[in-house]
Amino acid sequence: MVAVTVLTWAGQVAGTVVHVSGPLMAKKADGSVKILARKSEVEQGDTLVAEKNTYAQIRFIDNSEITLRPDTTFKIESFAYDEAKPDADSASFDLVKGGLRSVTGLLGKRNKQKFSLKTPTATIGIRGTTFIAQYVPAAGGGAVKAPVGPSLPPGLHVSVTDGQIVMTNPGGSLNFNAGQFGYVRNNITPPIIVPVNPGLNFTPPPTFSSTSVGTGNPGSIPTRTDAVDCEVR
Repeated sequence: MVAVTVLTWAGQVAGTVVHVSGPLMAKKADGSVKILARKSEVEQGDTLVAEKNTYAQIRFIDNSEITLRPDTTFKIESFAYDEAKPDADSASFDLVKGGLRSVTGLLGKRNKQKFSLKTPTATIGIRGTTFIAQYVPAAGGGAVKAPVGPSLPPGLHVSVTDGQIVMTNPGGSLNFNAGQFGYVRNNITPPIIVPVNPGLNFTPPPTFSSTSVGTGNPGSIPTRTDAVDCEVR
């Protein structure tokens, strides 16, 4: 009975793929693997794997959006939204590796505390926002360099476009506002504010109705556009 309950929970639809530029796979809770395409549904318990050169945009049932960058592994641990049942809201994700852009939907606007994005170095909470996160794993031993220059050092990097996020780990907690960049070296060092973009780039195809971050000028502050290239109904 417990196994049946877990599988039923994991199979609940969380959102739909609205854009994809290359191979995208979903590792299901039962161990099976599914190739996803535009209009494919994603479910609670799915681990999404965006291959090399693949950008993928997921629209969740509350109209929030997660756009994955190439070479990203991202798990939908739980996602539940019912307009009539705000107490049951749940949005818990795990960024195993790679990067993403998150745009808050109805759930995040009414229940900000119910959203969490886990990474190997810190957990991200929102205050109603649009942000980019990229986790760079360590290649091996040795000291970690400060987050400056065009290449990203190991750790978690963030850029906030709108609103505010909070990054928390055993080392501490810190808020980041729109226009700010942040960095967490590992899971025991506190988050810090980075004065300029350390080289965090996010450039999905133009058809994604996306915002490019950090292109051209590493110190630039990302801007938001409301242009719509494709509307899915």
